[in-house]
Amino acid sequence: MSNSTYNQLTANLELLKLTQMKLHLDEIRDFVTTNGLSFTEGLLKLSNYEVDFKEQNASRSMIKAAAFPFVKELKDYDFGFQPSVNEQEMRELASLGFLEKNENIVFLGPSGVGKTHLATSIGIAAAKKRVSTYFIKCNDLLQQLKRAKLENRLDARLKHFCHYRLLIIDELGYLPIDKEDSNLFFQLIDMRYEKKSTILTTNMNFNEWDGIFYDAVVANAIMDRVLHHAHVIPISGKSYRLKDHLKQTD
Repeated sequence: MSNSTYNQLTANLELLKLTQMKLHLDEIRDFVTTNGLSFTEGLLKLSNYEVDFKEQNASRSMIKAAAFPFVKELKDYDFGFQPSVNEQEMRELASLGFLEKNENIVFLGPSGVGKTHLATSIGIAAAKKRVSTYFIKCNDLLQQLKRAKLENRLDARLKHFCHYRLLIIDELGYLPIDKEDSNLFFQLIDMRYEKKSTILTTNMNFNEWDGIFYDAVVANAIMDRVLHHAHVIPISGKSYRLKDHLKQTD
């Protein structure tokens, strides 16, 4: 390849924003020559660098857009400290088969046992596969819906949250929910029912959901839709937040 041809090729790659192909051009040229590969094989190997780079960037963008409170994956979860959690079951959920069936997941347990970590881990696995994912605390969600209703744009806001293939609603039941908020929450769950997947984390057993929502009728209607196609993961055990303190007192 003459210098003029090489220079024109690198200029074209830069113009087309194929930065990885330009970066690895010399490497692949030498590899093709050394191993006697065809033009097509060399071009495939070169283009794979670009594809991998763009996929990694897309994954990072999806993770950022999902608004996770932190970036923690299953590998960061201490299953030894929390033996009530089945590691194999979590890995199966992180394989995202539940999304194909529009199933939900409910993480149920006291504060600090790792519900948010596990929900986030599954969400990150989804975002890495470029599945539209969004994380929000229950109280923030309800405040947004209530404000949208006051501004006569509730339908648009409900559609916004229904757009996500996976919606993670964290800390259901940590703060009281009044009648208006209960109805708004029901509308969202009803719109997503059997169409999209939702992950909920809650510290309240299902027989206590009457106390979360305004009345038993609304609570039962929400539970009916959430649990109809759901994986319920009860977690018992000690708090992660007290883990280091517990070690010091052993």
